[in-house]
Amino acid sequence: MRELAEVLLRGPNSLTSAERETIATFVSHRNECHFCMASHRAAAAHHQGGDYSVVDAVKADYLTAPISAKLKTLLTIAGKVQIGGRRVTDADIAAARVEGATDIEIHDAVLIAAAFSMFNRYVDGLATLTPMDDAAYDPMGRRMAHEGYVRK
Repeated sequence: MRELAEVLLRGPNSLTSAERETIATFVSHRNECHFCMASHRAAAAHHQGGDYSVVDAVKADYLTAPISAKLKTLLTIAGKVQIGGRRVTDADIAAARVEGATDIEIHDAVLIAAAFSMFNRYVDGLATLTPMDDAAYDPMGRRMAHEGYVRK
């Protein structure tokens, strides 16, 4: 699982790691997986100098968050994938393309949303004891953002 997260969230991509971590946070928040939401929220923030304001704005209402129109369309797609992949429409894909999303970026947003829906269910299915204090995840997010997911 860590290797997949490394590739999805930190590997070469035209979407920044902050954007990809934001998609992971958004999906995990919608799936009510506190561990994944809080850890990837922290990673997204640490990709932006430790600033939580953008990722928190996305969690609150991504359509009014201070992010690009392209990322908003990718989050719309990710949100639909989180519910069920068949909810994504041709209009959703067209809207993302209008905002400059490439087919690879659309693919990657779908893949991150699908993978995190699975990861969220895995983590919660283990009944993992999860700290509820989001500040407890800050060191983990810093490590994930700067050192990655795979221990060397």
